[in-house]
Amino acid sequence: MSTQTDETQTISPVASEPSRFRPSTRGWAIRLVVIALLAVVTVWRVATVQPLWADHISLAAIFAIIGLSLNIVLGYTGQVSLGHHAFVGLGAFIAAHHITERAGCAPEEGCIESSLGTFSVAILLAILSGVISAGLLGMVALRIKGLYLALITLTYGFVAVNSIFEISSLTRGGAGMPAPRPATFFSDHKYMVLCLGLLGVCMFIDWRFLRSKMGRAVLAVKSSEAVAASYAVNVTAYKLMAFMLSGAFAGLAGALFAFRRQIVVAPDFSFSTALLWVLMVVVGGLGSRLGVVIGSMFFALFPFLIQLVGFLNDFLANTLQRDPEELTLVIGPFLALLTMIQFPGGIAEQISPITRWLGGDRFTMHPEGKHHKPSLLQRRRAKKQGLEVHDDAELVATKSEDLLRDAAGEPDAASTQTMAAVDSSEEVKS
Repeated sequence: MSTQTDETQTISPVASEPSRFRPSTRGWAIRLVVIALLAVVTVWRVATVQPLWADHISLAAIFAIIGLSLNIVLGYTGQVSLGHHAFVGLGAFIAAHHITERAGCAPEEGCIESSLGTFSVAILLAILSGVISAGLLGMVALRIKGLYLALITLTYGFVAVNSIFEISSLTRGGAGMPAPRPATFFSDHKYMVLCLGLLGVCMFIDWRFLRSKMGRAVLAVKSSEAVAASYAVNVTAYKLMAFMLSGAFAGLAGALFAFRRQIVVAPDFSFSTALLWVLMVVVGGLGSRLGVVIGSMFFALFPFLIQLVGFLNDFLANTLQRDPEELTLVIGPFLALLTMIQFPGGIAEQISPITRWLGGDRFTMHPEGKHHKPSLLQRRRAKKQGLEVHDDAELVATKSEDLLRDAAGEPDAASTQTMAAVDSSEEVKS
């Protein structure tokens, strides 16, 4: 009888699951020092930046907010929106119209500065315009998806540019609508600080959104609408709420864009600009907050970085007789094509080794953090249970196979081993 028990115990191994890597106290200290140094360098550079570059950085922060807005639609919900320039433009004109027409601060009458209260109300109205317009469009468009949704949003963008932005009482026609800043943010440096601060607020809201019930539902809808609906998730309602949050970010970016130039004209919001915004989100990395911010800032600063390269700037200006901003529309599709072919994760995939390490994982150059050697604890557990552990990739592959078996209604690896052990013990008893 003891022989049967020993044989049964030998036949039934227990599957081992990998334990998550946790840095030591020294490892966390090094990471915190690196984060602190990055923060100090960033604050120092912002405090000592030149006025000309302060204006460029303001534009980069505005583009980053637009990128976050588009990432909610493209990256989180998986929908394609080609009419975001209408949301941004409407927010810009609403903010400028309130400052100039409603508050009575017309620059031609000698009003070069607006009050801080009027400025704040104008930004809130721009955000509200983005929420309302996105909600109205979403109630009509979000019941469909794919190419048809892209066509509807594209049509809305063309209608806004060719009709709404032509209303003289809202835009003053070709002359544009003035948007004077308040005295508090009148200098380019102070306005840059405001734009960066609001960018930080948008990133925090985006971070909290993903960790909320609504964010988890939106991600579930992106994975599979049918599966999400089977768990009582209102697919249309959650897509609409995400679309409205995206519109709020777009309206805020429009208001900041208006006050940066202090005048708003319709040609600033063309379809080519909307297409560029989509490309910068793709290059940054769909679904990645930090990657989208970096990609958006790169596209905003690219024309100014070209001007720093003397021979390239001379070649564009003298030989090709082109503006450096036009080169962005050339390099954007090229980078997007390179991203889709070679680096599907975009910039986020390239910086993932650093971001994962700062987040507490091992430093590895593999984009998913796999293929590194197992920890000593994993090896000891495997040795006790008579298993061989080669690397984490094998463990992850085994786990994926078990999930596929569960989806297909088949037993997983551990269940198969247990069943084999029971069958063997029954044979021994018989």
